[in-house]
Amino acid sequence: MLTYTLRRLLGMIPTILIISVVCFAVIKLQPGNFTDQYLEDPRFTRETADAIRRQLGLDQPAAVQYGRWLWGVVSRFDFGYSFFQNRPVTSVIGELLGWTVLISGLTLLVSWLVAVPLGIYTAFNRNGLGAQIANFFGYIGLAVPDFLASLLLVALVLSLGGTNVGGILSSKYIDAPWSWPKVLDLLNHLWIPVIAIGLEGVAGLMRQMRASMLDVLTQDYVRTAKAKGLPQQQVIWRHAVRNAINPMISLAGLSLPALISGTIVASIVLNLPTIGPMLYTSLLNKDQYMALTLLMMSAVLLLLGNLLSDLLLAWSDPRVRYS
Repeated sequence: MLTYTLRRLLGMIPTILIISVVCFAVIKLQPGNFTDQYLEDPRFTRETADAIRRQLGLDQPAAVQYGRWLWGVVSRFDFGYSFFQNRPVTSVIGELLGWTVLISGLTLLVSWLVAVPLGIYTAFNRNGLGAQIANFFGYIGLAVPDFLASLLLVALVLSLGGTNVGGILSSKYIDAPWSWPKVLDLLNHLWIPVIAIGLEGVAGLMRQMRASMLDVLTQDYVRTAKAKGLPQQQVIWRHAVRNAINPMISLAGLSLPALISGTIVASIVLNLPTIGPMLYTSLLNKDQYMALTLLMMSAVLLLLGNLLSDLLLAWSDPRVRYS
C-alpha cells in the first residue's frame, strides 16, 4: 500500500504540471489583459497603461510569464502577485482560506450526515410514507439552485424579524476578540449558507445511497443473511451498508474541489468571505496569477481526493487491494 501511495503521489507531479500549462493557456486566451481596464478611465493615457503593463511583466511572451510563475512556485513557494488586490496571491488566499474551509467543510459534513441515513432509510422503506416524503424533498433539493435557496432563506429570516443575514458575522463582532457571544453570532449566520449550499448535496447523495442500497439488497449474501435469521440491524450495517458505501467513498473524493468552487454563486449572494467569489473576480478582471493558483488548488484537491478515496475504499472493502 505504501508503494502504491508513493507511486500515485509521484504520478501527480507531471499531471499537475500539465494542468497548470492548460489552465494558464486558457487564461491567456482571453482577449486583452489586466491593464486594459485603465484605458477605459480618462485619467490614464495609453502610455501610462503600457508602463503598468511592463511593470507587471505582461509585455513578456506568455511562455516567459508562465516560466517565471512556475520557477517562483518551485523555488520560493511564491504563487505570484495579485494585480487586482495589489498583494501577493498567498496573502489574499490566506485571509479567505480559513472561512472557506469552515463553511464548505461544515456543509459537506452536514450533507453526508443527513444524506447517508436518509438513503438507507428510503431504501429499506421505499414504499412507506416517510420515504415518499424524503424522496419528494430530494427532488426539490435537486431542482432548487443554491442561490435561489439562499434568497428564499434570507427572505424568510427578514420576514420573521431576523437580522442575521449576509456575511459571516455582525458588524460589531468583525474586529472583536473571540467570545461566546461572537461564536453564537457566527452560528446564527452559518445556518443559512449550510442549508442553502448543502441542500443539493443532500438530495444527490441521498439518491445515490438509496440506489446503491437497493442494488445491494438484491444480492445473494443479503438474502442468505436474512434467511439465516440474523437480526435486522446486523443485516443492514454488517452486510448491506458495508457494501453499499463503496460508491459513496468514490464520490467523497470528488467532493473535495467543492471547497473552492462549490460556493461561488451562493457566496456572492450571501456576501461570504470565501475563495469562490475571488476565483470569479480574478477571471473577470484577468488577474491571471490569482486565477491560475485557485484553479491549481482545485486540481490538486481533486487528485488528492481521488487518492484518498482509493485508500479508503481499500480499507473499507477487503476485496480491494493495491500493490
